[in-house]
Amino acid sequence: MADHKSGNGLQRAELARRSGCNLETIRYYEKIGMMQDPRDGRSGYRLYEDSHVQRLRFILRARELGFSIEEIRGLLSLVDGGTQTCAEVKDRTERHLADVRRRIADLRKIETVLSATASRCSGTAVPQCPILDVLTA
Repeated sequence: MADHKSGNGLQRAELARRSGCNLETIRYYEKIGMMQDPRDGRSGYRLYEDSHVQRLRFILRARELGFSIEEIRGLLSLVDGGTQTCAEVKDRTERHLADVRRRIADLRKIETVLSATASRCSGTAVPQCPILDVLTA
């Protein structure tokens, strides 16, 4: 069965269960080189270690926080190379935070325009619509 522990490693389905990540996403992260290669077990299944679970959780959490694949790859390269410093990680995080704040400001502008436009619309069954007017302007 694909989700049981086999020998001293985990099969991909168990890795997915423990990390909360779906199988296709795990395959994708392997394909783009963000996950270390698992070892091949005697049964022919690829076997993952606890380090794979931790790495996958790291990637997933970073994605939840809006880090791009390239930003995560950069953080992982620091960790993998053993060259990370708190200052370097903070610098990368602050750059990401500045980008998040820019996106929030853009979304607030969009919200203002949409709110003002929607408030001018009667919502009745008439052919004229201020929302369409704004979109075609």
